[in-house]
Amino acid sequence: MSVRVAVIRFPGSNCEDETLRAVRRAGGEAFEIWHRETGLREADVVIMPGGFSYGDYLRAGAIARFSPVMKAVIRHAADGGAVLGICNGFQVLCEAGLLPGALVRNAQLHFAGRPVAVRIERADTVYTSRYRPDQVIVIPIGHGEGRYVAPPETLAELEREGRVLMRYADPGFLDAPANPNGAAHDLAAICDASGRLAGMMPHPERLADPDQGSSAGLGVFHSIVASFATAGSPAPTLVTR
Repeated sequence: MSVRVAVIRFPGSNCEDETLRAVRRAGGEAFEIWHRETGLREADVVIMPGGFSYGDYLRAGAIARFSPVMKAVIRHAADGGAVLGICNGFQVLCEAGLLPGALVRNAQLHFAGRPVAVRIERADTVYTSRYRPDQVIVIPIGHGEGRYVAPPETLAELEREGRVLMRYADPGFLDAPANPNGAAHDLAAICDASGRLAGMMPHPERLADPDQGSSAGLGVFHSIVASFATAGSPAPTLVTR
């Protein structure tokens, strides 16, 4: 049986279609859940996609945190279920207190949308197992409030406990600063202690099709499917670019 992946749509989400396609391309069973629903339909994994939930009118993710579906997401996470927030979804998870820290205005105070290089810091989680440790991939970003900040003790804890999944890196061929938003410790993706609850600012779903010239982001979705594959199921091919 394939992994069931629920993709939450909030008012203002704009990456749910790409996320649904990426999950299906990796072999998972993806379906959409409207934010006013109160259940997750027996999902194995929940993905909260990018966009501008509620227009970010108050603060990115601050209103979406109170949507009815979030009670089910919080229960799912508390029960050890896998939850991934991408960009705006990462912001919602921080606003809900499921992940530490906050995503604030980019250091340069304007929207950043371009390819970035990220280094895989951990390759043993639900979302990164199909990459290699220290592998550098290039995937897009698109955010105005993507600068990850947290108290020094929280940052030290993330580093000490190995809860950094991805870090902005310099690939040597992108004519732009490696860190696109001023994030502390160059953090691009973090997780909880279990590795099953995670948030990332880059958009893997936006570069998950070989027809786009690279499927570098597809490894995130292959990792999800591989992590929930039934015994004897073939693992997806390792992503190498």
